[in-house]
Amino acid sequence: MTTHVWDYLAEYATERDDILDAVQQVFASGRLVLGDSVRGFETEFAAYHDLPRCTGVDNGTNAVKLALEACGIGPGDEVITVSNTAAPTVVAIDGTGATPVFVDVRAEDHLMDTSLVEAAVTPRTKAILPVHLYGQCVDMEPLLRIAHTHGLRIVEDCAQAHGARRDGRLAGTMGDAAAFSFYPTKVLGAYGDGGAVLTADEDIDRAMRRLRYYGMEDVYYVERTPGHNSRLDEVQAEILRRKLTRLDTYIADRRSIAERYAEGLADLCGPGRLELPAVSDGNEHVYYVYVVRHPRRDEVIRRLRERYDIVLNISYPWPVHTMRGFAHLGVERGSLPVTEELAGKIFSLPMYPSLRKAQQDKVIDALRDVLQTLD
Repeated sequence: MTTHVWDYLAEYATERDDILDAVQQVFASGRLVLGDSVRGFETEFAAYHDLPRCTGVDNGTNAVKLALEACGIGPGDEVITVSNTAAPTVVAIDGTGATPVFVDVRAEDHLMDTSLVEAAVTPRTKAILPVHLYGQCVDMEPLLRIAHTHGLRIVEDCAQAHGARRDGRLAGTMGDAAAFSFYPTKVLGAYGDGGAVLTADEDIDRAMRRLRYYGMEDVYYVERTPGHNSRLDEVQAEILRRKLTRLDTYIADRRSIAERYAEGLADLCGPGRLELPAVSDGNEHVYYVYVVRHPRRDEVIRRLRERYDIVLNISYPWPVHTMRGFAHLGVERGSLPVTEELAGKIFSLPMYPSLRKAQQDKVIDALRDVLQTLD
């Protein structure tokens, strides 16, 4: 039986009655768009983060885009971010008309190298967009100081960091606004698509609510442009409400799997060999993905697939600045050396809460066998 890097069917089998009850509740409610389920989820997701305001939107990409627009970011502006991220982060910046400006990442944890950010600030810089990648947080203190000094906004990309903490603070509570994705693979995932923006700022929240609804507050009357049709679906919102009550359990299960991987693979690690995820000081990792490194990554992945029917993923094989779709940015290869080196070595082991111990053992044993034949 094929082992995939992610699968939801075992989780669905366990939670099926609750998920279907959520669907039935919405269908019987008489309100299918921006009803009680969206309002309830917004309130509960904000409360989980001890913040006053949340706006549900249709996906994580638009969460980033609309958060930037709500912060006043648009054509002619620059937004500092990283290239070692899922492309939607940069698609969203590009979609506002602003220009993404990349800084490199740290080799040890793949996160934004905050020591490089201030040098990237120009008179056109209006925001910093740190990506809390793979399940742990960027070091936010330096970014907060830089933002204060230069009058910049900070929009956190929390698509991969639901429930992650840094120095006790939850991802999404440290900047001006925070964008979340609820794509099915996420730590808190819907049964379709969805997103949200958290903020403590009343003006940002008001702008978000207009932006997601054509620029309207009252029906048929546009208050501002641009406006979008970016509303969180009622069914997905109700499912997310149910799953939010289990978020801490999902995180605990992910951490347990990460511990088993670390224990089962530790003796195969070292320079020029396998490298496991590093947790930065002050961080509480939630392991959205379990990203490892090996200099012969492609051969490892091929052998695992051919010999053991284990199908893995790379997050991400192409840094954004190397993609043809972003050639207009004019960022040269070699300008982000750590990002580019990591892209040739990283790959993800299976990671989801319902991954059974027998499946975990299969992955550990198979990877041990493949790596020992390569040494």
